[in-house]
Amino acid sequence: MCESFGKMPKASGTSCTAKTSNGLPSGPWPWPLLVANLVLSLLLPLSVLLPNTCYDASSRIAESIWLGIQHIFTRANHAQILVSGAEHLRQGESAIVISNHVGWTDFYMIQELAVAARMLPRCRWFAKRELRWVPFLGWGLWAMGMCLVSREWTRDRREMERVFRGVVRRRWPVWLIAYSEATRYTASKRLEAEAWCRAHNKRLGHHVLYPRTRGFIACVQNLRKTQHVNSVYDVTIAYAKNGKEFQVPPRFTESLMLANLDERWRFFVHVDRYTIDTLPQSDDELAQWLEDRFVEKGMRLAHLQKLLAEGQPWDDSSLSRLRLN
Repeated sequence: MCESFGKMPKASGTSCTAKTSNGLPSGPWPWPLLVANLVLSLLLPLSVLLPNTCYDASSRIAESIWLGIQHIFTRANHAQILVSGAEHLRQGESAIVISNHVGWTDFYMIQELAVAARMLPRCRWFAKRELRWVPFLGWGLWAMGMCLVSREWTRDRREMERVFRGVVRRRWPVWLIAYSEATRYTASKRLEAEAWCRAHNKRLGHHVLYPRTRGFIACVQNLRKTQHVNSVYDVTIAYAKNGKEFQVPPRFTESLMLANLDERWRFFVHVDRYTIDTLPQSDDELAQWLEDRFVEKGMRLAHLQKLLAEGQPWDDSSLSRLRLN
Protein backbone atom coordinates (compact mmCIF):
# COMPACT_ATOMS: atom_id res chain seq x y z
CA MET A 1 0.00 0.00 0.00
CA CYS A 2 1.24 3.49 -0.74
CA GLU A 3 0.31 7.09 -0.24
CA SER A 4 0.32 8.57 -3.69
CA PHE A 5 1.21 12.06 -2.57
CA GLY A 6 3.47 12.99 0.31
CA LYS A 7 2.20 15.01 3.19
CA MET A 8 2.14 18.69 2.37
CA PRO A 9 2.60 21.51 4.88
CA LYS A 10 -0.79 22.03 6.46
CA ALA A 11 -2.93 25.09 6.21
CA SER A 12 -5.37 26.08 8.90
CA GLY A 13 -9.10 26.65 8.67
CA THR A 14 -10.36 26.21 5.13
CA SER A 15 -8.73 25.54 1.81
CA CYS A 16 -7.14 28.18 -0.36
CA THR A 17 -10.11 27.62 -2.68
CA ALA A 18 -12.52 30.41 -1.85
CA LYS A 19 -16.29 30.12 -1.82
CA THR A 20 -19.20 32.42 -2.46
CA SER A 21 -22.02 33.28 -0.09
CA ASN A 22 -24.10 30.40 -1.47
CA GLY A 23 -21.36 27.89 -0.69
CA LEU A 24 -20.14 27.33 -4.23
CA PRO A 25 -16.45 27.52 -5.14
CA SER A 26 -15.20 30.85 -6.42
CA GLY A 27 -11.80 32.19 -7.32
CA PRO A 28 -9.91 31.46 -10.53
CA TRP A 29 -10.24 27.68 -10.80
CA PRO A 30 -13.77 27.46 -12.39
CA TRP A 31 -12.73 29.64 -15.33
CA PRO A 32 -10.32 27.14 -16.90
CA LEU A 33 -13.12 24.59 -16.59
CA LEU A 34 -15.52 26.82 -18.52
CA VAL A 35 -12.93 27.60 -21.18
CA ALA A 36 -12.05 23.92 -21.54
CA ASN A 37 -15.68 22.94 -22.01
CA LEU A 38 -16.11 25.67 -24.61
CA VAL A 39 -13.10 24.41 -26.57
CA LEU A 40 -14.32 20.83 -26.27
CA SER A 41 -17.70 21.91 -27.60
CA LEU A 42 -16.03 23.57 -30.58
CA LEU A 43 -14.20 20.32 -31.32
CA LEU A 44 -17.49 18.48 -31.80
CA PRO A 45 -18.11 19.46 -35.46
CA LEU A 46 -14.41 18.98 -36.27
CA SER A 47 -14.48 15.44 -34.91
CA VAL A 48 -16.41 14.32 -37.99
CA LEU A 49 -13.49 15.27 -40.25
CA LEU A 50 -10.57 14.75 -37.85
CA PRO A 51 -11.68 12.13 -35.32
CA ASN A 52 -8.23 11.03 -34.17
CA THR A 53 -6.88 14.56 -33.83
CA CYS A 54 -9.95 15.69 -31.90
CA TYR A 55 -9.82 12.66 -29.61
CA ASP A 56 -6.20 13.37 -28.74
CA ALA A 57 -6.85 17.10 -28.30
CA SER A 58 -9.87 16.53 -26.08
CA SER A 59 -7.84 14.07 -24.00
CA ARG A 60 -5.12 16.64 -23.32
CA ILE A 61 -7.62 19.36 -22.48
CA ALA A 62 -9.46 17.07 -20.08
CA GLU A 63 -6.20 15.97 -18.46
CA SER A 64 -5.29 19.55 -17.58
CA ILE A 65 -8.63 20.07 -15.84
CA TRP A 66 -8.80 16.71 -14.09
CA LEU A 67 -5.24 16.94 -12.84
CA GLY A 68 -5.90 20.43 -11.50
CA ILE A 69 -8.96 19.26 -9.59
CA GLN A 70 -7.03 16.25 -8.29
CA HIS A 71 -4.30 18.53 -6.98
CA ILE A 72 -6.85 20.68 -5.16
CA PHE A 73 -8.06 17.54 -3.40
CA THR A 74 -4.71 15.92 -2.61
CA ARG A 75 -2.24 18.79 -2.37
CA ALA A 76 -4.17 21.91 -1.40
CA ASN A 77 -6.67 20.09 0.83
CA HIS A 78 -4.34 17.28 1.96
CA ALA A 79 -6.49 14.26 1.17
CA GLN A 80 -4.20 11.25 1.52
CA ILE A 81 -5.39 8.41 -0.68
CA LEU A 82 -4.26 4.95 0.38
CA VAL A 83 -3.76 2.85 -2.76
CA SER A 84 -3.79 -0.93 -2.44
CA GLY A 85 -2.86 -3.15 -5.39
CA ALA A 86 -0.98 -0.46 -7.31
CA GLU A 87 1.43 -3.14 -8.51
CA HIS A 88 -1.39 -4.51 -10.69
CA LEU A 89 -1.54 -1.36 -12.81
CA ARG A 90 0.12 -1.36 -16.24
CA GLN A 91 1.28 2.01 -17.47
CA GLY A 92 -0.37 3.09 -20.69
CA GLU A 93 -2.67 0.07 -20.82
CA SER A 94 -6.21 0.46 -22.14
CA ALA A 95 -8.79 -1.17 -19.90
CA ILE A 96 -12.37 -1.44 -18.73
CA VAL A 97 -12.66 -0.11 -15.16
CA ILE A 98 -15.47 -1.21 -12.84
CA SER A 99 -16.08 0.15 -9.34
CA ASN A 100 -18.50 0.41 -6.48
CA HIS A 101 -20.07 3.85 -6.08
CA VAL A 102 -20.28 5.69 -2.76
CA GLY A 103 -20.17 9.40 -3.54
CA TRP A 104 -18.77 12.26 -5.58
CA THR A 105 -15.25 11.70 -4.28
CA ASP A 106 -15.09 8.27 -5.96
CA PHE A 107 -13.95 10.32 -8.94
CA TYR A 108 -10.73 11.24 -7.11
CA MET A 109 -10.06 7.64 -6.08
CA ILE A 110 -10.20 6.36 -9.64
CA GLN A 111 -8.26 9.33 -10.97
CA GLU A 112 -5.48 8.52 -8.51
CA LEU A 113 -5.15 5.13 -10.19
CA ALA A 114 -5.34 6.68 -13.65
CA VAL A 115 -2.50 9.08 -12.81
CA ALA A 116 -0.37 6.17 -11.61
CA ALA A 117 -1.13 4.25 -14.81
CA ARG A 118 -0.52 7.33 -16.99
CA MET A 119 -4.02 7.03 -18.41
CA LEU A 120 -5.67 10.12 -16.93
CA PRO A 121 -6.11 11.83 -20.33
CA ARG A 122 -7.82 8.72 -21.68
CA CYS A 123 -10.46 8.33 -18.99
CA ARG A 124 -13.94 8.08 -20.45
CA TRP A 125 -16.81 7.71 -18.02
CA PHE A 126 -20.34 6.42 -18.25
CA ALA A 127 -22.41 9.49 -17.35
CA LYS A 128 -26.07 10.45 -17.18
CA ARG A 129 -27.64 11.28 -20.53
CA GLU A 130 -29.22 14.43 -19.08
CA LEU A 131 -25.77 16.04 -18.89
CA ARG A 132 -25.76 16.31 -22.68
CA TRP A 133 -28.12 19.27 -22.46
CA VAL A 134 -26.06 21.24 -19.95
CA PRO A 135 -24.61 24.15 -21.99
CA PHE A 136 -20.95 23.64 -22.89
CA LEU A 137 -20.44 20.86 -20.35
CA GLY A 138 -22.71 18.37 -22.10
CA TRP A 139 -21.37 19.14 -25.56
CA GLY A 140 -17.85 18.84 -24.23
CA LEU A 141 -18.59 15.42 -22.77
CA TRP A 142 -20.06 14.32 -26.09
CA ALA A 143 -17.03 15.59 -28.01
CA MET A 144 -14.69 13.72 -25.66
CA GLY A 145 -16.38 10.40 -26.36
CA MET A 146 -18.07 9.97 -22.99
CA CYS A 147 -20.82 7.35 -22.88
CA LEU A 148 -24.02 9.20 -21.92
CA VAL A 149 -26.60 6.67 -20.78
CA SER A 150 -30.24 6.75 -19.70
CA ARG A 151 -30.74 3.26 -18.16
CA GLU A 152 -33.03 2.41 -21.08
CA TRP A 153 -31.16 -0.48 -22.66
CA THR A 154 -32.29 -0.02 -26.29
CA ARG A 155 -31.17 3.59 -26.31
CA ASP A 156 -28.05 2.96 -24.25
CA ARG A 157 -26.90 0.16 -26.53
CA ARG A 158 -26.78 2.56 -29.48
CA GLU A 159 -24.84 5.08 -27.40
CA MET A 160 -22.35 2.46 -26.31
CA GLU A 161 -21.85 1.32 -29.89
CA ARG A 162 -20.97 4.93 -30.77
CA VAL A 163 -18.29 4.97 -28.07
CA PHE A 164 -16.99 1.51 -28.96
CA ARG A 165 -16.63 2.48 -32.62
CA GLY A 166 -13.66 4.75 -32.07
CA VAL A 167 -11.97 2.39 -29.62
CA VAL A 168 -12.38 -0.68 -31.83
CA ARG A 169 -11.96 0.76 -35.33
CA ARG A 170 -9.49 3.53 -34.58
CA ARG A 171 -7.73 1.82 -31.68
CA TRP A 172 -8.18 4.80 -29.39
CA PRO A 173 -6.47 4.30 -26.02
CA VAL A 174 -9.06 4.37 -23.25
CA TRP A 175 -9.95 3.74 -19.65
CA LEU A 176 -13.69 3.11 -19.95
CA ILE A 177 -15.00 3.61 -16.42
CA ALA A 178 -18.34 2.38 -15.08
CA TYR A 179 -19.95 2.35 -11.67
CA SER A 180 -21.51 -1.06 -12.19
CA GLU A 181 -24.22 -0.52 -9.57
CA ALA A 182 -25.49 2.36 -11.78
CA THR A 183 -26.24 4.52 -8.73
CA ARG A 184 -24.71 5.60 -5.44
CA TYR A 185 -24.98 3.29 -2.47
CA THR A 186 -27.61 4.32 0.10
CA ALA A 187 -29.36 2.45 2.89
CA SER A 188 -32.70 2.53 1.07
CA LYS A 189 -31.18 1.28 -2.18
CA ARG A 190 -29.45 -1.47 -0.23
CA LEU A 191 -32.82 -2.68 1.10
CA GLU A 192 -34.21 -2.69 -2.43
CA ALA A 193 -31.20 -4.67 -3.65
CA GLU A 194 -31.58 -7.21 -0.84
CA ALA A 195 -35.24 -7.75 -1.72
CA TRP A 196 -34.45 -8.13 -5.42
CA CYS A 197 -31.63 -10.60 -4.75
CA ARG A 198 -33.86 -12.72 -2.49
CA ALA A 199 -36.55 -12.81 -5.17
CA HIS A 200 -34.07 -13.77 -7.90
CA ASN A 201 -31.81 -16.05 -5.84
CA LYS A 202 -28.76 -13.83 -6.33
CA ARG A 203 -25.81 -13.25 -4.01
CA LEU A 204 -25.21 -9.75 -2.69
CA GLY A 205 -21.91 -8.57 -1.26
CA HIS A 206 -21.60 -6.48 1.90
CA HIS A 207 -21.82 -2.68 1.50
CA VAL A 208 -22.60 -2.85 -2.24
CA LEU A 209 -25.62 -3.00 -4.52
CA TYR A 210 -26.20 -5.71 -7.09
CA PRO A 211 -24.28 -4.79 -10.27
CA ARG A 212 -26.03 -4.12 -13.56
CA THR A 213 -24.64 -6.69 -15.96
CA ARG A 214 -25.82 -5.63 -19.43
CA GLY A 215 -23.47 -2.70 -19.82
CA PHE A 216 -20.50 -4.68 -18.55
CA ILE A 217 -21.24 -7.56 -20.90
CA ALA A 218 -21.51 -5.16 -23.85
CA CYS A 219 -18.18 -3.55 -22.93
CA VAL A 220 -16.31 -6.84 -22.71
CA GLN A 221 -17.86 -8.44 -25.78
CA ASN A 222 -17.16 -5.39 -27.95
CA LEU A 223 -13.75 -4.33 -26.64
CA ARG A 224 -12.28 -7.83 -26.61
CA LYS A 225 -12.42 -7.52 -30.42
CA THR A 226 -9.47 -5.15 -30.33
CA GLN A 227 -6.00 -6.17 -29.25
CA HIS A 228 -5.11 -3.02 -27.32
CA VAL A 229 -7.83 -3.21 -24.64
CA ASN A 230 -6.22 -5.91 -22.56
CA SER A 231 -7.71 -5.83 -19.07
CA VAL A 232 -10.51 -5.22 -16.65
CA TYR A 233 -9.53 -3.26 -13.54
CA ASP A 234 -11.77 -4.05 -10.58
CA VAL A 235 -11.75 -1.11 -8.15
CA THR A 236 -12.97 -1.08 -4.54
CA ILE A 237 -13.48 2.30 -2.85
CA ALA A 238 -13.87 2.90 0.90
CA TYR A 239 -14.03 5.86 3.28
CA ALA A 240 -13.98 6.43 7.01
CA LYS A 241 -14.99 9.70 8.67
CA ASN A 242 -13.77 10.77 12.11
CA GLY A 243 -12.29 7.34 12.72
CA LYS A 244 -15.67 5.64 13.13
CA GLU A 245 -18.18 6.36 10.34
CA PHE A 246 -17.77 3.84 7.51
CA GLN A 247 -18.51 4.77 3.90
CA VAL A 248 -19.21 8.43 4.67
CA PRO A 249 -17.22 10.46 2.11
CA PRO A 250 -16.88 14.23 1.96
CA ARG A 251 -19.55 16.11 0.08
CA PHE A 252 -18.65 17.81 -3.19
CA THR A 253 -18.10 21.22 -1.61
CA GLU A 254 -16.13 19.73 1.29
CA SER A 255 -13.75 17.98 -1.09
CA LEU A 256 -12.93 21.30 -2.73
CA MET A 257 -12.97 23.68 0.20
CA LEU A 258 -11.94 21.94 3.43
CA ALA A 259 -8.26 22.00 4.28
CA ASN A 260 -6.65 19.10 6.15
CA LEU A 261 -9.06 16.47 4.87
CA ASP A 262 -6.66 13.83 6.16
CA GLU A 263 -7.54 14.80 9.74
CA ARG A 264 -11.18 13.79 9.29
CA TRP A 265 -11.23 11.13 6.58
CA ARG A 266 -9.50 8.00 5.44
CA PHE A 267 -9.53 7.51 1.67
CA PHE A 268 -8.93 4.00 0.36
CA VAL A 269 -8.87 2.47 -3.10
CA HIS A 270 -7.93 -1.09 -4.06
CA VAL A 271 -7.43 -2.38 -7.61
CA ASP A 272 -7.24 -5.88 -9.07
CA ARG A 273 -6.39 -6.63 -12.70
CA TYR A 274 -7.94 -9.33 -14.89
CA THR A 275 -6.85 -9.89 -18.48
CA ILE A 276 -9.76 -9.94 -20.89
CA ASP A 277 -8.64 -13.18 -22.51
CA THR A 278 -9.18 -14.98 -19.18
CA LEU A 279 -12.78 -13.76 -18.82
CA PRO A 280 -15.68 -16.07 -19.78
CA GLN A 281 -16.99 -16.03 -23.34
CA SER A 282 -20.75 -16.28 -22.86
CA ASP A 283 -23.00 -13.47 -21.66
CA ASP A 284 -24.38 -15.53 -18.79
CA GLU A 285 -20.92 -16.44 -17.55
CA LEU A 286 -19.79 -12.80 -17.77
CA ALA A 287 -22.79 -11.78 -15.66
CA GLN A 288 -21.81 -14.38 -13.08
CA TRP A 289 -18.20 -13.19 -13.18
CA LEU A 290 -19.29 -9.63 -12.39
CA GLU A 291 -21.50 -10.85 -9.55
CA ASP A 292 -18.54 -12.76 -8.11
CA ARG A 293 -16.38 -9.63 -8.18
CA PHE A 294 -18.96 -7.67 -6.20
CA VAL A 295 -19.27 -10.44 -3.63
CA GLU A 296 -15.48 -10.30 -3.20
CA LYS A 297 -15.66 -6.53 -3.07
CA GLY A 298 -18.15 -6.85 -0.23
CA MET A 299 -15.76 -9.11 1.68
CA ARG A 300 -13.00 -6.54 1.38
CA LEU A 301 -15.31 -3.74 2.52
CA ALA A 302 -16.55 -5.80 5.48
CA HIS A 303 -12.93 -6.38 6.52
CA LEU A 304 -12.20 -2.66 6.33
CA GLN A 305 -15.26 -1.91 8.45
CA LYS A 306 -14.12 -4.46 11.03
CA LEU A 307 -10.66 -2.86 11.20
CA LEU A 308 -12.28 0.54 11.67
CA ALA A 309 -14.50 -0.72 14.50
CA GLU A 310 -11.43 -2.21 16.22
CA GLY A 311 -9.51 1.05 15.91
CA GLN A 312 -6.93 -0.47 13.58
CA PRO A 313 -5.32 1.26 10.61
CA TRP A 314 -5.92 0.36 6.99
CA ASP A 315 -2.38 -0.65 6.05
CA ASP A 316 -0.46 -3.54 4.48
CA SER A 317 -0.21 -5.46 7.74
CA SER A 318 -3.92 -5.37 8.59
CA LEU A 319 -5.11 -5.87 5.02
CA SER A 320 -2.82 -8.86 4.50
CA ARG A 321 -5.00 -10.82 6.93
CA LEU A 322 -7.90 -10.65 4.49
CA ARG A 323 -8.34 -13.81 2.46
CA LEU A 324 -10.96 -13.80 -0.27
CA ASN A 325 -12.39 -17.27 -0.78
